[in-house]
Amino acid sequence: MARYLLPLFFGVLGTVVLVSLGVWQVQRMGEKEAYLSDISARIGAVAADLPAKPDPVSDRFLAVRAAGQFTGEELHVLASTRDVGAVYRIVAAFETSDGRRVMVDRGWIKPPQKDVTRPKVDAMIEGNLHWPNEVDSYTPQNDLAANIWFARDVSVMADALGAEPVLIVLRETSENDPTVTPLPVDTSGIANDHLEYIVTWFGLAIVWVAMTLYYLHRLRKSEKA
Repeated sequence: MARYLLPLFFGVLGTVVLVSLGVWQVQRMGEKEAYLSDISARIGAVAADLPAKPDPVSDRFLAVRAAGQFTGEELHVLASTRDVGAVYRIVAAFETSDGRRVMVDRGWIKPPQKDVTRPKVDAMIEGNLHWPNEVDSYTPQNDLAANIWFARDVSVMADALGAEPVLIVLRETSENDPTVTPLPVDTSGIANDHLEYIVTWFGLAIVWVAMTLYYLHRLRKSEKA
């Protein structure tokens, strides 16, 4: 009987640990889904006036509106879309009617349109405040001479455009014939892999139980032999 105790102990311990991890991931998935639901509601809310001093934490994804003029100054951020492939995001300087200078992510253009001059244009815009976290150790250095950026870094882009470190990702514009296709904020870029982890941990728990039972069965057979 004693020879069964150690494998049985590890079998039970491993099962408890794996099931606990699976349950924890179920809880985390519920929290993440509630978080994504809150963000979606915030993104789609009725737009408010642009705050005087937006906060990167409390005002992230806030729906805002502003009237003013695109100045024609812009940065080109290399990106990609599922349907088109390689594109450039246009991050443009926008002077509001009350004298502020902020940035607007107007959306995407195809690479051949990169060096096309986009003139000054008055517009009423609606969009969402965003401070993307796109820079990591693998991000290449921006090619400032060619105006090719590899990530949206709000503070660095603001310095380049002489604007406040405020980025509005465009959702709607009053322009009659916008030259840039808006690429609004959504939750698709926020990872939610908890279901995969749930399947992994509970799957491993089932395998662990099966292996423990098989090992105990082999021990019993060897005893009888």
